[in-house]
Parts: sequence; C-alpha cells; structure tokens
Amino acid sequence: MGSEAPLPKWASTPCIMGIDEAGRGPVLGPMVYGCLYCARSYQKTLATLNFADSKTLKEEKREELFENLKADELIGWSVDVIDPRELSAKMLRKNKVNLNEISHDSAIGLINRVLNMGVLLTEVYLDTVGDADKYRIKLSERFPSIKFVVAKKADSLYPVVSGASIVAKVTRDRALREWVLEETSENMNRSFGSGYPGDPETKAWLAHHKHSVFGFPALVRFSWGTCTSYYKDMVEVLWESDKVDEDVAYGSSGKQLKLSNVGFGTVSKKKSEEIESSGKGRCKFFQSRKLEQLTHF
Repeated sequence: MGSEAPLPKWASTPCIMGIDEAGRGPVLGPMVYGCLYCARSYQKTLATLNFADSKTLKEEKREELFENLKADELIGWSVDVIDPRELSAKMLRKNKVNLNEISHDSAIGLINRVLNMGVLLTEVYLDTVGDADKYRIKLSERFPSIKFVVAKKADSLYPVVSGASIVAKVTRDRALREWVLEETSENMNRSFGSGYPGDPETKAWLAHHKHSVFGFPALVRFSWGTCTSYYKDMVEVLWESDKVDEDVAYGSSGKQLKLSNVGFGTVSKKKSEEIESSGKGRCKFFQSRKLEQLTHF
C-alpha cells in the first residue's frame, strides 16, 4: 500500500519518481515493482541518504534503508507485487503477455496510482525494459505531461531509482521469506535457495516438489523454461472441453484438451484465466497474503 494518506503538502509541488523491480529472473516467488517519489526540491537531500542499487547492498543494509525511507515524511513509495500464478497465467494464455509487457503494465500502474493520489509528478526515472527509446515513447504518449528518463543501470545512476530498488527488493525478500506454502503434500519444505534457475538448491527443491499430476506448488512460475525439463515425468492429463469451447474450436467432434503445463492451483487453462480475470493471482499493493504485515505499516 505504501505511504499514501494523508497527502503531504510537498506532493502538490513538482515531484520526481523512480521505478525499479526485483525478482524478474527467479523461477520462484513474485515479481515486485516498487516506486519512490519526492519533491523535486528534495533531490539533493535524497542523494545523501546512501541509497544504492539494492543488488550491491547486504540484506541488513537494505532493511535499514527501507525502514529509514518509510520514516521519512518527505518521501513517498508504493509497490506492485505480482503473484507467480499471474505471471504464468499471462505467459501461457492463448494471447500471450510477455514479461516485458507485464513489467510495462506494472510501471504504468504505479504511475497511475500515484497520480490518482494527487501527487504532481513531473519526472519519472526507470531502468530500461526492452528497447529504451520505445519504452520512453510508450510512456510519454500515455503521460504527456511527464518527462521520462529510461536508462540502463538507472538504479545505479539516479538515487530516486536506487530508493525504488530497495523498496522492491526488500518487499520481495520479505514476501518470499514469509510465503505460506498452502499445498498439503507431504515432505514439503522451504529450503528452496535463492529461487534463481541456476541455483542447485532451487533445482533440487523443484525436483522434490513436483507432483506427477498437479505439477508445482503455487510458489513456482511454472511457465519458466526451467520447469519444462520436469514435465516428461508427469502424467498426461486430458480435460473434456466445455461445450462452448468444443463448438468454437473443434465443431462438435468432442475432442479433448491436453494440459501440458500445470501447477498447483492452476490445473487448467480455464482456471488460469479465471485467476487472471478475477485478480486472485495479484497481490497488488499488499492487499493479499497479508503482505502489509511484512512491512509493519
């Protein structure tokens, strides 16, 4: 939810915002987009707060800086926590939504959220996602009154993006650390390592926690290529299509649909789309999974 009420007086003066993400690459857990914003006149002070690219800082330092920025009344922030089930549902749907598009939508959502709060945003700084110029043009067309700076390594170049990087990284770390494994399979454990595809501990956890019928727990982004090597050992599951789907896709032949990519809680394409359309796969702004408790608002 971030810092959003009441709206401070400085928010009605020209403000800058930085946006960054955490968890784009892992096969486990949510992807988190975070933003930090402040009055443009606060930029020089912001540069003295020792914000840096979160990847260059130890966890203890990131936690300390996050608590400091939360306590600073001259700084605002917000997050968008995208559940792994939503990532997989969008990437595997018929009209696929790739990770870059998901990232763009999340950044746009954060900008809209802060604007709707009444903050006078005049400049926004972001790390590039895809082609930098195309991304900047896309954002500028959507928000013509805002100046956009899209640059590689923005989290190292601009303190306002460094602060957003810390917001995103700490939020994701806490979400992963406090993740509740809702599945009831025996011998489930939390020794999943970093969650990155190349981590041997993560690979071992995936191998141990795959189910021959239901696939992977909801923590897993089962659309990731990392997971495909495990499907050969799974049972082939056939689902009768809905009458409407049969009529549209197969006439009246009554052919069955083959489910090739599955995960706990998303056992069919229809179910995946339900998750997406209902928003149940989105832990947006800490409204789900009790993420507000992780940041002690």
